[in-house]
Amino acid sequence: MTERLHLLLRHRQQIEVLLRRHLPGVEVWAYGSRVSGRSHEGSDLDLVLRGSGLAKIELSRLADFEEALRESAIPFLVEARDWARLPQSFHREIERDHVVLVGGED
Repeated sequence: MTERLHLLLRHRQQIEVLLRRHLPGVEVWAYGSRVSGRSHEGSDLDLVLRGSGLAKIELSRLADFEEALRESAIPFLVEARDWARLPQSFHREIERDHVVLVGGED
């Protein structure tokens, strides 16, 4: 496991490679059951993508990343959401309990 994130290191590394390839410069936070400790082996991984200046991320870039996830060997669902497209109430919930997976400077 990596820090508070309930995720095998090899899976984290695979996801990070895909993020850097398809969404360079995007800060990525993990939240949900894999951060709170309520996950099991098959739990999905919830990610929120924070684009530069918190601007919306192009839908084509999101689609490319999601396709790469589907084609990968990662054995669980990864749900990626664009921060700029989420309601403020959800922002507050995520801010309370998250782990930074990839910093925005990458």
